[in-house]
Amino acid sequence: MGRSRRTLPEELLLLALDPATGTTAQPQSLDLGLAGAQLVELALAGRIAPDGDRIAVVMPRPTGDPTLDSALELLRRRGSPVRAVHWIGGPRLGLRQTYLSHLERCGMVHAVEGQMCGVLPTTRYQATETAISREIRARLDSAIRTGVPPDPRTAALAALAHAVGLGKHLYPGNEGRSSRSRLRDLIRHDPMGGLVAHAVMDVQNGAGAQPRRSGNTAAGGSTRQAPGGGVPLQSQPRAAGSMARVVSA
Repeated sequence: MGRSRRTLPEELLLLALDPATGTTAQPQSLDLGLAGAQLVELALAGRIAPDGDRIAVVMPRPTGDPTLDSALELLRRRGSPVRAVHWIGGPRLGLRQTYLSHLERCGMVHAVEGQMCGVLPTTRYQATETAISREIRARLDSAIRTGVPPDPRTAALAALAHAVGLGKHLYPGNEGRSSRSRLRDLIRHDPMGGLVAHAVMDVQNGAGAQPRRSGNTAAGGSTRQAPGGGVPLQSQPRAAGSMARVVSA
């Protein structure tokens, strides 16, 4: 896998980031979405595949992306397919900061230092390559507007955006209701994206310990709504050499 292509976790994070304020929508569910996006990216790279509601490693060869390869190695060590909902619901300390730091190194976001309550050092991130964010958004808009089945990457991004509750951030108000509905419907166009999106919603709904009903398949049998509404992202202490948890503002 070359680094010329943005990965789904990076795209999901850029989609959620407000280029003007350095905040994101739905920061808590976004963390789950990033873990899910890693699974979809690994599936697109041919490293894993769905096995019912579980994830199986089918090719353990590294992708060349250190963060994805860490996830792939953890899956490989499990030895047997793992339920997607258990994987996504596991601890992911520092995952969002890992991707923010990577986007900063690539010049796609800029770190802005500040203080919380006038005391605690914090960092917000503002998009610098807004054309990239617009291109990502345009892919979703096109899929929603035209009704043409999107490519698997865009379909998975739409499924993840719906699952983490970005619909009301991307298409707010009553005028965005039909767009939010179509965003949800795009979940059916990618089986892996659908499986992961439903797992993200299951974790948010506290259903991770419950067996999945046959109607809630990766093909999009469920019409559950992800939490809506925008929440400012973090302002987070920067710590050299460590991955500090992103804190909601």
